[in-house]
Amino acid sequence: MQYISTRGGAEPLTYCEALLEGLAPDGGLAVPETMPAVGADLLESWRGLTYPELATEVLALFATDIPRDDLARMCAAAYASFPDEVVPLRSIGGGISLVGLSEGPTLAFKDMAMQFLGQVVEYALARTGSVLNVLGATSGDTGSAAEHALVGKERISVFMLSPQGRMSTFQRAQMFSLDDPNIHNIAIDGVFDDCQNLVKRLAGDLEFKRAQHLGAVNSINLARITAQVVYYFWAWLRATDREGAREVSVTVPSGNFGNILSGFFAKQMGLPIRRLVLATNENNVLDEFFRTGLYRPRAAAETLATSSPSMDISKASNLERFLFELVGRDASRVVRAFGELDETGAIDFTADQPRFVDEFGFLSGSSTHADRLATIRAVHETAGEIIDPHTADGVKVAREHLEEGVPMLVLETAKPQKFAETIREAIGVELEYAPELREMLDAPQHVVDMADDADALRAFIEANALR
Repeated sequence: MQYISTRGGAEPLTYCEALLEGLAPDGGLAVPETMPAVGADLLESWRGLTYPELATEVLALFATDIPRDDLARMCAAAYASFPDEVVPLRSIGGGISLVGLSEGPTLAFKDMAMQFLGQVVEYALARTGSVLNVLGATSGDTGSAAEHALVGKERISVFMLSPQGRMSTFQRAQMFSLDDPNIHNIAIDGVFDDCQNLVKRLAGDLEFKRAQHLGAVNSINLARITAQVVYYFWAWLRATDREGAREVSVTVPSGNFGNILSGFFAKQMGLPIRRLVLATNENNVLDEFFRTGLYRPRAAAETLATSSPSMDISKASNLERFLFELVGRDASRVVRAFGELDETGAIDFTADQPRFVDEFGFLSGSSTHADRLATIRAVHETAGEIIDPHTADGVKVAREHLEEGVPMLVLETAKPQKFAETIREAIGVELEYAPELREMLDAPQHVVDMADDADALRAFIEANALR
């Protein structure tokens, strides 16, 4: 299996090469040269597997340059700290089940991919004898999941950018309480898109990228996308019976388009997914795109601070991988589209919009703060569950797209403890914290405040990078 760039200007790479490369040298993203196929018989043969065993089977289709025994060992290690079931499914009534993706060490779905990423990046670096300075941006959960997966890895350091004042109290504590010489938290004076733009700018400076051994763990990283594919197969196997390939629909709270893109990959591989339903908050650029075909990212000043902060994103990096498929894998059209975006501030795919549903199965919707509160309250009253505000965005939109006889799965994104203020507002409950979480919240925080300045960031990395 080889990986090519969505912009067509880079040499094909192996899985390990692509995951260390991050952003391709031509500015594009790595995608499989040919998407692996999973037939009905193979899919059914996976029903009795544990989650690490299923991860080994699915990831082996992508990581063909890693021996099977090594891959199995890394998958077992990645999910060893999770409960036995790893990803539980829980019905909340009305034809909707939650896919529990927040059982990992940082209580968010990002752990599902990051714990594997920590294993496979360390493995790839050991094979080459090199080091990696991870440069990432987070709107809330990616940063803590990455840092907790990579802390203590002697060949890896992390430079994680976050927007000043835009994360929850819990999210900030989870990142900034880490005290490790190779973990560098940098709070940027701006919004998430400013952080993401800095990452892309430095990753696009190939001389600097090579000199500083820069890599990425944001959702543009190939290993994260492929690791997330696994739980779509896992959820389908548990939401269906053995009598044929019954379809499910999946609703995904979406910010940077990585989580739902993994579902799109699973659907392309042959998993019987009827609809992929994208849910946004008030920053509804992606909802507008899937409803109209017009992609119009907002400026930083227009990106709203909401009570589902991990989705306060206006420029969805992973959308490029979907656009690559939309234009028939014509890299020149992808390049032209992003040239149009740079010139006009928008990309016009209105003529292709009917294909979003008919050919690819995408639907979308958005919600507000009032919707989140009402949904959290309703789920608590009817099902006894407390859901976080991002999952509430998903449940609200999922209810708008239910179909008779088609199970609807909603991907849970985080434990409610990460957003205690919103839970208190919705249902008047003070959530309890385990002693170790209370200790984390009270611990000293380690963070550097920085202007939205690429030169200042370059200087900081040069002074602190592993070599």
